[in-house]
Amino acid sequence: MTEPENAGRRRLRVVAATPISEDLIAEIVAAEPRIDFVRDQSLLKPQRFPGDHSGDPDFRRTPAQQAAFEALVDSAEVLYGVPDETPAELARTAAANPGLRWVHTMPAGGGAQVKAAGLPGAALARIAFSTSAGVHAEPLAEYAVFGLLAGAKTLPRLLRQQQERQWSGRWEMGLLSQQTILLVGLGSIGRATAAKLQALGATVIGTSRHPDPVAGVDRVIHPDALVDEVGGVDGIVVSLPGTAATEGLVSREVFAKVKPGVTVVSVGRGTVIDQDAMIEALTDGRIGFAALDVFAVEPLPADSPLWDDPRVLVSPHTAALNSAEDRLIARLFARNATRFLDGGELINRVDTVEFY
Repeated sequence: MTEPENAGRRRLRVVAATPISEDLIAEIVAAEPRIDFVRDQSLLKPQRFPGDHSGDPDFRRTPAQQAAFEALVDSAEVLYGVPDETPAELARTAAANPGLRWVHTMPAGGGAQVKAAGLPGAALARIAFSTSAGVHAEPLAEYAVFGLLAGAKTLPRLLRQQQERQWSGRWEMGLLSQQTILLVGLGSIGRATAAKLQALGATVIGTSRHPDPVAGVDRVIHPDALVDEVGGVDGIVVSLPGTAATEGLVSREVFAKVKPGVTVVSVGRGTVIDQDAMIEALTDGRIGFAALDVFAVEPLPADSPLWDDPRVLVSPHTAALNSAEDRLIARLFARNATRFLDGGELINRVDTVEFY
């Protein structure tokens, strides 16, 4: 879908609804001078670290400041970020601001925010949503390779023996160059991972609903074929977003067919994996090692057995963060603003049926 009603429009009123620095605002306006970028830094939650789009949770607006913030976002034609990164605030803003035409979300999986807002059909038809997909591909691909290497090189055993000061006999470690890796998802993260694995000499299988060849991928299979293919792979990388179509895709049936000792890496959304089935597969040894950056419930509950399993590496949804993230998102937004103004297709536009 395009936005022909915006073609040729001279100015675009963009309001910052999430933290962004003055340097990045200047870069956006330099790249697309037709933007009027409105912000009040005193109303935006301070960032604690790069990529902290939610901002400091201890920050509180006074009632007057909250009213001022809502007045600003309600005056926007375009929002840079979901207000306070909460679906409820997105729903409030969409209802209060009939002039809102486009919202750029900070996460790669921003469709989940839109879905959670429960917007009526009229709002979904009026407002275009885009995500920051692709910005996080390189750091998540590196994390995926890190997890696969940790599994191949028997990291849990190495750590255990070091902690016990045990000098054991030698043992064979795996080589990624001799392994077959299954990429569940061939979006930007999957493709970046494929390129790195190809450089390491691994054989790569990837899932896609479309059979088109993908660089670095030796064979593309349909997601429905997971159960049939998974028994021949040494590692699985899950990078799909969380949608109704992907929920539980890596299922109990899939885990029943895996090669014993398989490595699992999860960097998409935790709901794609049947977490209970994964825990069972860890318990009986079907999974030899799991590097998990995302979980079905976040934060991971304190009573989850994943915390205590020495074959599991838990990272708190932090693998994507790096100092370049904010600038890359700003540059993506600037490119999309030009497209929006000129009536072109938005990069990473959210499908408001599947919210992906």
